[in-house]
Amino acid sequence: MKDKRKLLVIGGSYFYGRVFVMEAAREGGCDITVLNRGTYSMEQFGALQITGDRHDAETYAACAGDYDAVIDFCAYQPGDVQTVLDGIQGGAGQYILISTVDVYERGSGLVKTEEHRLEERRFGGEAGDYIAGKVALERETARACGERKIPYTILRPAILYGPYNYAPRESVYIQMMLQSHALPRYTDADGKFQCVYVKDAAQAVLSAVGNERAYGQAYNLCQDEVMTYDSFLQALEDAAEPEVRAALRRIPLTVEQAAGGQAPLPFPATAAETELCSNEKSMRELGMTYTDFADGIGRTYRAFRQVYT
Repeated sequence: MKDKRKLLVIGGSYFYGRVFVMEAAREGGCDITVLNRGTYSMEQFGALQITGDRHDAETYAACAGDYDAVIDFCAYQPGDVQTVLDGIQGGAGQYILISTVDVYERGSGLVKTEEHRLEERRFGGEAGDYIAGKVALERETARACGERKIPYTILRPAILYGPYNYAPRESVYIQMMLQSHALPRYTDADGKFQCVYVKDAAQAVLSAVGNERAYGQAYNLCQDEVMTYDSFLQALEDAAEPEVRAALRRIPLTVEQAAGGQAPLPFPATAAETELCSNEKSMRELGMTYTDFADGIGRTYRAFRQVYT
């Protein structure tokens, strides 16, 4: 009988990481250890739960043994990858860093492949810090893993959505539909964006684990559809029950009005903010197939309907 793959998951209890652990447990063949602050334990899915701060070297004393892969869902600050590699007691057969498509240089107007230049400029605010941190961590992963001769893989998801996503994105609109019986209609939003269903993104991790073709590579994860606010909100409306749609009011708003606090704007709202990526490499080398947005948002709506009703 083939031995189970031994995985160390850093993070793994909030959204993307949580769904990955659930999917890995469902498929079987994995011995999963989860290291996080313990806000949500993953023991119910058969994972060994280690509670601690990833920045505290003493936390890793409990991570004894060799791992086939370390999967890092919550590296945000320079030094985060180095701390893990210095701290684990044993070896790592592979390091998988969860990054983002936001690492690419902005403003080129190109559909970005994985070879596109990374962003060197520093932008202000939390978003700027997030992008700069991920760019630095991608380079840190390549350097630190190279020094230890550990294969690494970088996954760059687009906008993640799906069940368990309590970030103020699709869940906010679903709550508005079910509780306020309203959705905005942005009259001048011309931004475009790409999404990825969280279960597809979880499958990408499983496809990368132990995949020699993925060693030293980065992959964009995004669905085929290019979304606008109109198509996003229409798909969400189509996912609702007839009685919900019948009661729904669509409230016209400009982007400026929405930005002033009248409605959420979680996605790029203007053409100037639009940045698009190619998913061809992930399909070719990881064997990815992506869930149609209508299907994925329908599943997401049904999951959140239980929360908001």
